[in-house]
Amino acid sequence: MPLGTLDRTPPPFFRQGPSALTKLVFFSALAVFLMVADGRLRLVQPLRAGLAVVLLPVQRVLNVPVQLWASAASYLGGLDHALQASRAAEARLTAQAETTSRVEQLRLENERLRALLELRPAIATRTLTAEVLYEAADPYSRKLFIDRGQTQGVSAGSPVINDAGVLGQVTRLYPLTAEVTLLVDKDAAIPVLNSRTQQRGVAFGGQQLASGGAMELRFMPGNADVKPGDAMVTSGIDGVYPPGLPVGRVSTVDRRTDSNFARIVVEPAAQADAVRHVLVLQPIGEQLPPRPAATAADAGAPAASAAGPAPVPRGASGGRR
Repeated sequence: MPLGTLDRTPPPFFRQGPSALTKLVFFSALAVFLMVADGRLRLVQPLRAGLAVVLLPVQRVLNVPVQLWASAASYLGGLDHALQASRAAEARLTAQAETTSRVEQLRLENERLRALLELRPAIATRTLTAEVLYEAADPYSRKLFIDRGQTQGVSAGSPVINDAGVLGQVTRLYPLTAEVTLLVDKDAAIPVLNSRTQQRGVAFGGQQLASGGAMELRFMPGNADVKPGDAMVTSGIDGVYPPGLPVGRVSTVDRRTDSNFARIVVEPAAQADAVRHVLVLQPIGEQLPPRPAATAADAGAPAASAAGPAPVPRGASGGRR
């Protein structure tokens, strides 16, 4: 550029090329062309597929944080749901355990009642079902209280049995309850019969075994035919207990040389520790017909025989005039 002259053209660094309007028209026309070509002729489909293949790893890498966030949220939500489900399951299990225990208790009671009712056909007497309320607090006696009393028809001396055999006898009556003295009580006694030998005896309570209370068969000769394992049943000669009810089994037989009587221990068949329901029987003495009333002729005949022969009335045949 010569000195003294003024060049008005812009330097190359500030040259703008085509105008903005030209660029807008060109790119707009290019966009329309590409859209028409892609929509009608599918010319851009191979290019799109290639770009998708090239950009897939980039998309996967960029999607990792999103997936981690979604996984963490899902894990935390699943953990909270699992904890809630666990608490609900524990509550249901607790309720089911209580229900199961009640069902098991009802099943056992049902089995005991069924076994108890199976004794009815063999007993020709009136029976009354009762439930054990509690055991007497006296440590020196063995007694139970049942929920049937004088109002329900229970009488003093009534035998009380369960599904295993004889438990005891009603010894005290109240209007709505009754006191039952067990066979293992020190004041209890029951006539028994040896099922094997048909030998009678009397079993008294107050003995102790490792398994609990027991009875003793007293006043049996030392040479009596009694063996361990013999079954003892009620003899039925006392007018209280029906015959044939299980009482117990002989546990030990001690034939002592210093005494004429053997010491025979009988383990009771019915254990009162876990009993819940019992049968109260009517004493067989109450079922016997009443004694016939004595007539006047029966009452006078012994008196006449004691006074001597009756005098012959005057005027009868064979008499002295």
